[in-house]
Amino acid sequence: MQRPTPKNEQITLDPKRYIVSKTDPKGVITYGNDYFVEISGYKEAELIGKPHNIIRHPDMPKVVFKLMWDRIQKGQAIMAVVKNMAKDGRYYWVVTEFESKKDKLTNEITGYTAFRKAASKNAVKVIEPIYQKLLEIEAQSGLEASEQYLIGFLEEKNQSYDEFIDQVVGNNGIFKLFFAAMKKLFG
Repeated sequence: MQRPTPKNEQITLDPKRYIVSKTDPKGVITYGNDYFVEISGYKEAELIGKPHNIIRHPDMPKVVFKLMWDRIQKGQAIMAVVKNMAKDGRYYWVVTEFESKKDKLTNEITGYTAFRKAASKNAVKVIEPIYQKLLEIEAQSGLEASEQYLIGFLEEKNQSYDEFIDQVVGNNGIFKLFFAAMKKLFG
């Protein structure tokens, strides 16, 4: 799979639209709504059956995805601010809630769903320098050092990761209401 070359050009997302994608337990795309397909720049057939990291932007620190995988593999939801990359190399920022899907009989995880909305300029302004610092640490000292920095950063703020992200996205309940509505539609 040929990864696109990143371009310093942002895709402006429609704040009234949402992006939804589903994967199997290994992170392979099984579904994407029309807006996901449109924004990604890939044809639906190019997305289905491919690893979800097909849209991962290299500006995203690996530690964010480690945290996400650690949580969703335990069946816990997590919200994150994510920079994704379209097929043409352009980027877009989203607030994403990742959720695990479980078999009702066995309680085994059968897949994951990601619900996304456009991230505010303020959220990006706050998170981007933190992500740059984490990337720098990953490049110099590896993933574990990046994770330790993030833990220390959150301890200094006396916040959990979830509390920090709620603050970054200005979460006054609107995102939680939005994600709850999306779960009813796509659950």
